[in-house]
Amino acid sequence: MLEMETKLAALKARLAEISDLDHAAAVLGWDQATYMPPGGAEARGRHLATLAKLSQEKFIDPAVGKLLDDLRSYEESLPYDSDEASLIRVTRRDYERAIKVPPEFVGRFSAHGAASYQAWTEARPTNNFARLRPLLEKTLDLSREMANFFPGYEHIADPLIGFADYGMKAASVRALFAELRERTVPIVQAITSQAPAEDACLKKHYPDAGQMAVSELIIKRLGYDYKRGRMDKTHHPFTTEFSIGDVRITTRVQENWLGDCLFSAIHEAGHAMYEQGVDKAYEATPLGSGTSAGVHEAQSRLWENVIGRSRGFWEYFYPELQKTFPEQLEDVSLETFYRAVNKVERSLIRADADEVTYNLHIMLRFDFELQMLEGKLAVKDLPEAWHERFQADFGLRAPDDRDGVLQDVHWFAGLIGGVFQGYTLGNVLGAQFYAAALEAHPEIPDDMWQGKFDTLHAWLIENIYRHGRKYTAEELVQRITGDPISIEPYIHYLREKYGELYEI
Repeated sequence: MLEMETKLAALKARLAEISDLDHAAAVLGWDQATYMPPGGAEARGRHLATLAKLSQEKFIDPAVGKLLDDLRSYEESLPYDSDEASLIRVTRRDYERAIKVPPEFVGRFSAHGAASYQAWTEARPTNNFARLRPLLEKTLDLSREMANFFPGYEHIADPLIGFADYGMKAASVRALFAELRERTVPIVQAITSQAPAEDACLKKHYPDAGQMAVSELIIKRLGYDYKRGRMDKTHHPFTTEFSIGDVRITTRVQENWLGDCLFSAIHEAGHAMYEQGVDKAYEATPLGSGTSAGVHEAQSRLWENVIGRSRGFWEYFYPELQKTFPEQLEDVSLETFYRAVNKVERSLIRADADEVTYNLHIMLRFDFELQMLEGKLAVKDLPEAWHERFQADFGLRAPDDRDGVLQDVHWFAGLIGGVFQGYTLGNVLGAQFYAAALEAHPEIPDDMWQGKFDTLHAWLIENIYRHGRKYTAEELVQRITGDPISIEPYIHYLREKYGELYEI
């Protein structure tokens, strides 16, 4: 036993070094997306590539594999959900995947991602798809190369989906999306056949400083810990974690649109509260972060939409918002504002889309990812394919590529494939988790009217956050709800909320 504990300590020491390299790279990535001058882009790509390559080399060192082999009998002697067994199990899963990917590729991909991201920040505002096309073609080549390190897949996207949502494959995502589309499109049609809700109150002039101040006030009340985080502005909001004690979020401000900054801040705070809630004992190990993209999005989408767009939430916070923006909102009733932030309409921008139409945006992107990886859709044809599909699904055509294929950063800063399904999985899982929280604590909605969010936050910490990556998404859902992943709570939530709002 003493020998096994010594070997586990040796494994943890190696994992801590790898974690340090990864988090140093995260600091550089955060800086590139917030404060770095454009002139630093070329060198920053080199910095990130070096760190990514070093991290990969350290992780796939045969000595790590030897430690994992030696610890197998120790793992098997322990309860499945013990911290020690879970650390060995999750590390082995990561190691067996990592040894298939050469460090040279990791460095090359990291450098390309940094260069592509910088180009996107400059090309999107000028609607310049031509500049990004060769970079996106290279990203597609690299994404295929990554997938092909894992032969034997049913679909080329399967390994890429598995990176973000372990256990999910293209076929399972397609099946879930087909069922969800069948159930939600009639709701979309029933609502959009009516006159849309009035949202002019959100489109007045809202100064930057006031938006940032009220967003900070709200996310602090929800539970985001500013002693272990901060909020800055960027081109495309994101959350990054350097340690459990330093989890940062970003947002963006449009002074003629109140919703962007406010709901982006709540969304990212949802991600960050998950990372801040991980058990401190998991620091600097593979257990020390959220378990999957879908579970992570469940937290952000739950706080942003189920909570942040609820009537009880605004019963409490609307007076504070009116106090911050008296000229803009003093004559706007709570009911008008509540309906505005829950307006359902067919729209161009995914990040601004309402809860009911949002998943159609994700399905479009997911389908395009599969088609590009399969070789059925060339990058050069992507803009027009985007416009045609958008016309078919939404009855809209973007005026340009800036609000079409260029609107999301994901393909210009990471892989093509395995990127977008997590958002819709998050909607589904968020509703399923919230239903379980309400069953345990029926007082949660009443608490919100009083500005009390600690009951829900504490339930999420206890049941989800503290476990980090100890459990897979499927295991977590089963533990919490006693059921497999299901769309039923999500459909019930949409029908109940929007049935009342739109009388359908």
